[in-house]
Amino acid sequence: MEIVVTGRHLQIKPKFRDVVESKMNRVTAIAPDTQRVQVVLSHEGNPRLADTAMRVELTVIAGRTVVRAEASSSDDLSALDLALDKLTLRLRRTRDRRKDHHRGYEAAAAVDLGVVEPETDEVVAEYEPLTPAQAVAGDLEPGESVEVQVGDTPIVIRRKLHIAEPMTIDEALYEMELIGHDFFLFVNSETNRPSVVYRRHGYSYGVFEIESQKNL
Repeated sequence: MEIVVTGRHLQIKPKFRDVVESKMNRVTAIAPDTQRVQVVLSHEGNPRLADTAMRVELTVIAGRTVVRAEASSSDDLSALDLALDKLTLRLRRTRDRRKDHHRGYEAAAAVDLGVVEPETDEVVAEYEPLTPAQAVAGDLEPGESVEVQVGDTPIVIRRKLHIAEPMTIDEALYEMELIGHDFFLFVNSETNRPSVVYRRHGYSYGVFEIESQKNL
């Protein structure tokens, strides 16, 4: 298993790297087919956010399965423990889902979420356009990301290349829960349209489907 530890705008201390490597046996115990674990440590410089200044992002890649978790705390090791707890819980869910599948379990039918209307008025902000010399998603490898600052502003745009595979809405919701995001990009296998599922209030979800104007 490959373990990659990187820092975002900070230097990784040898102690943190050693602790990461010593704790990764929790991952292999649940997911022995894990090929790669990515650990990203970042620091929030705002003094008002001292209690959550250190953020750890964990990504496990096992074949075509990607499981992600992140957490923040006042120090790097506490953030690592919190993120690892979330990650192992999601890995167990993945393992149990595989077991249920082999036993003949059938996932619940996808729910018709209907047409989702915007809940707030759209706000459009005009920013300085990115120059051609700056990285774009087309220059990235699958799963790779890059941060680009917009001109002289404090705005930073993070670009990432995501490979969308055909799946049902139910499967997309499950994948969204695994990576711990509030949204998930996919290709709807029933309509063959690029789509996004996202979390709304409580236990309700929404879905957007995209259709090119020329196809209408």
